[in-house]
Amino acid sequence: MLPAAALLKKQGANNGATTAFLISTPESGVDSMAITYALLDPIMTVARPCAAFAAAAAAGIAENLFGKKAMATEPMQTDMTCSVDGCCDGNDCPPDEHKNHHSFYEKVSAGIKYALNELWNDIAAWFLAGLLLAGMITTLIPTGILTRHLGGGISSMFIILAVGIPLYICATASTPIAAALIISGVSPGAALVFLLTGPATNVTSLTMLLKVLGKRATVIYLLSIAVAAVAFGIILDGIYHSLGISAQAIAGQASEIIPEWARLAGAIILLGLSVQPVCTIIRSWFPKGKAIGPAQPGSATTGSNLPMADNAIGGCGCSSPT
Repeated sequence: MLPAAALLKKQGANNGATTAFLISTPESGVDSMAITYALLDPIMTVARPCAAFAAAAAAGIAENLFGKKAMATEPMQTDMTCSVDGCCDGNDCPPDEHKNHHSFYEKVSAGIKYALNELWNDIAAWFLAGLLLAGMITTLIPTGILTRHLGGGISSMFIILAVGIPLYICATASTPIAAALIISGVSPGAALVFLLTGPATNVTSLTMLLKVLGKRATVIYLLSIAVAAVAFGIILDGIYHSLGISAQAIAGQASEIIPEWARLAGAIILLGLSVQPVCTIIRSWFPKGKAIGPAQPGSATTGSNLPMADNAIGGCGCSSPT
């Protein structure tokens, strides 16, 4: 999201549009809305993108009204390369011509490959980490503690706000955590505050925003999210109360419409797709060392496969390069 926003800024988007993009994107994606419906309930599924849209619009308008006018920049060339197989760079063949290059089957296949490879590789580790944290919250934190301090009211909103703003978590991973909080006694309004602030604000993104948008735009961005999150949290608690619906009772009930065998098969497929991205993340935690073994008899050493000088010295026991 952050690199995409930076690219939009370089291509000529003003601070208001860039700010609105940063707030609305993580909450209104198909993946976040689908998992919200699966793990929470229909009311939260509707409230989450609506609150994000309102916060994004308010932040964008406020930035354009009160923010510092940015200097005009020369627009960059948009990448129009074909996303199916790279057959077209967007310049030599116009879009009207290029749309006839691929069949419907090829386009659907490309979309499925993207969903199962690139998209899931980006969010798999976050999603599984969110499930792990959700399980820990549900089993380790007593329900009474969360109900007493985060059961509703503006004070619970501010507590969640203080936790969610600096926290580094993506929209997909925040959803199971929000479901666990609701099951443990947190009000749905406070959970919505967490869903809005967690993915949109964190120390890393705020640091980058200071460089890309400036101090004033970052302050407007942060205040807009905070005010909108608390306001919609209070409204959402009122909706559940007026309808007489318990968020704890209906959280995750959408899965009941799916047969048990389908749920089990889906879980197995999801775990299978998660093996590669999770292993990639784990391998990145450990630096890859190059072990140098003894030279094989009759083997020749060429310049293309020579190791680094210090490793070569240590490997052969020499005390100097000579």
